[in-house]
Amino acid sequence: MREMLDEKLTRFEELEKQLVDQEVLSNPDRLAAVARERGSLAKLATKYRRFLDVTQEIQEAEELVAGEDAEMRELAEAEIPELKEDRESIWNDLLDMTIGGEEANRTRLVMEIRAGTGGDEAALFARDLFEMYKHYAEKKGWKFEILEASPTELGGFKEIIVGVEGEGVFRELQYESGGHRVQRVPETETKGRIHTSAATVAVMAEPEDVEIEIKPDDYRLDIFHASGPGGQHVNKTASAVRLTHYETGIVVQCQDEKSQLKNKTKALRVLKTRLYEAKKQEEHQKRADQRKSLVGSGDRSQRIRTYNFPENRVSDHRINLTLYKLDSILAGDLQPVSDALIEHERQEQRSSMGDLD
Repeated sequence: MREMLDEKLTRFEELEKQLVDQEVLSNPDRLAAVARERGSLAKLATKYRRFLDVTQEIQEAEELVAGEDAEMRELAEAEIPELKEDRESIWNDLLDMTIGGEEANRTRLVMEIRAGTGGDEAALFARDLFEMYKHYAEKKGWKFEILEASPTELGGFKEIIVGVEGEGVFRELQYESGGHRVQRVPETETKGRIHTSAATVAVMAEPEDVEIEIKPDDYRLDIFHASGPGGQHVNKTASAVRLTHYETGIVVQCQDEKSQLKNKTKALRVLKTRLYEAKKQEEHQKRADQRKSLVGSGDRSQRIRTYNFPENRVSDHRINLTLYKLDSILAGDLQPVSDALIEHERQEQRSSMGDLD
């Protein structure tokens, strides 16, 4: 955790310098990106800077206690308990602020929902998950935007990608990454048999422009006609966009908008996010000895939750949480699940960090 906090503070101080750099000031887009990233780090970085200052004050006071000046020793001895209490309070605040890992304070993310096993029923379940997250975002006051969608003829989604923006979005929604399973009687089932199908969710922190730079030479741009479910053309103009990143082979396409420029802008957002996620995964591998995620790896193949319609039950398998309020959760009341996951990690993180001294 200390290493991560040091990195965040260093980055914050770099951004502060950039805000007075003439080259940055002369570029409105870059200035806005730098200011946005600095803003996302400000609360954590200033708190950690205060923690370092108080730690330094404690060390100086302890040196005075060990010194020969009796008057200064007495003053320092009286000051140390209060300083340590202050440091403990700041440390507890830092623990709470870093629940969810290094990206906890990100205010933008990209979420990908894909139908898994189960055919049309899985696609309908993917739509249900999309609606659940959409309603939850509305309740939280977050911005929720469709970046790309592949609908099916029955109204489901083979895949849908959304962007979510707002205070606390990544801290809360990152736990949604993984495999989601549904157990219910499909509308097309005449004998009333319960079917099991699945969808996968991937939640990725969206990087700022200053963190991931993509040049036009880094990818191939293909333009094509947008099509709807079943392959029928829904747009006679070539507005759909496909980006292929040369170095990684990552492919992103977007056809949701009628404007080619808007589709390209959205596709670039998704491409940057996937590149940033790949970069994070690479760094994570290099730090294999670091703390594992406390509520599951977030791997897309990992089954994290089951939605059982006959019992109106939602079970989160990572923390053995069972709630008999499936209807309200799918309607967007995801807060009880989110709170339980965050509290679980809070308790695990506190016990793993131990005391300061």
